[in-house]
Amino acid sequence: YAIGNVAVAISWSGYFNDFLKSVLNIDIPIWLRTDYRTFIQKGLDIATVPHLFGVPIVFNFLSIVIVAFLTVLLVRGIKESASFNSFMVILKIAILLLFIAIGIYYFKIGNWHPFAPGGWKGIHIGAATIFFAYIGFDAVSTVAEETKNPKRDMPIGIIGSLIICTILYILVTMALTGMMPYSHLKDKISEPLIAGLQYNGVGNWAVAIISFGAIISTTAVLLVFQMGQPRIFFSMSRDGLLPPSFSRVHPKFKTPHITTIWTGIFVGALSAISNIDEMANLCNIGTLFAFILVSIGVIVLRIKEPERVRPFKAPGGFLTPVLGALFCVYLILGLDKITWFRFIIWLVIGIFIYIFYGYKNSRLRNLEN
Repeated sequence: YAIGNVAVAISWSGYFNDFLKSVLNIDIPIWLRTDYRTFIQKGLDIATVPHLFGVPIVFNFLSIVIVAFLTVLLVRGIKESASFNSFMVILKIAILLLFIAIGIYYFKIGNWHPFAPGGWKGIHIGAATIFFAYIGFDAVSTVAEETKNPKRDMPIGIIGSLIICTILYILVTMALTGMMPYSHLKDKISEPLIAGLQYNGVGNWAVAIISFGAIISTTAVLLVFQMGQPRIFFSMSRDGLLPPSFSRVHPKFKTPHITTIWTGIFVGALSAISNIDEMANLCNIGTLFAFILVSIGVIVLRIKEPERVRPFKAPGGFLTPVLGALFCVYLILGLDKITWFRFIIWLVIGIFIYIFYGYKNSRLRNLEN
């Protein structure tokens, strides 16, 4: 959640600036809404930015602002309502359908030639990267206790949301790559939909609407994930895997304020200096690795606890989790070496914390002993 939110915060800053520019004609300086590496990759002159003691000042200030705002909001406490969530979903879908309609109008078949220029290798690498867009469908399971009939509703919610998102994302991708040559997206990776509109000279009204929808959508994602990550730390602390301070609750607001603040600091600081590609890929490899473990876990539980009550069983028996694990491995292999290097470092840090703290303080282990 935290790493994924870094990428979302970076994307939010791009859409927010596009919205200000299209509606109020305000263009925030690029050195206040991007990271140093992206600044250099775009071929911009580092001599044009302010310097402090000889060090160029280039960071994503906008991402810090939104993360700080949501962190304060979550520390004070916020209650989500079903009606508000429904409104957000309807708004997101409406914005995407509007973009698809505009994309069909400006569609040029020539933009698809040559088709799949990178070959299967390019498709493999692209699939591993775009996996980031599908992360979150499993979050449906977190509201199981609030569902009237979870045995029936959970499978429908998880599988149904994944199918709908897949169809929408494919249509959006087809519209975007039909509106403009894919090569022109290189420098607009944090706000690709706006790039498609601007390439075809679509009026500011469309840019404003799409930008506003993207701002609302990414803000909602940031809010939910910023709410979820501290609660994961809270649960780990309660289980003895992290220090007790991580499970402290604010005496007035009744929220896990310690973990919320630390999560906010981590996400805000990293989003200010990070490249969106790097963070998305790091989130991808971590999530794919988790899905591999889940797939293997399904097989292990089927063997060790065959009599366990299972309201929903994956069709195909062992074939489905085996294929799931293999496809996740295939996608992981499509990620670059630097992503693997970062993931291994992250994994070693986690193992180190578990060996020297979590293992001896685990409540489950102590109960078993």
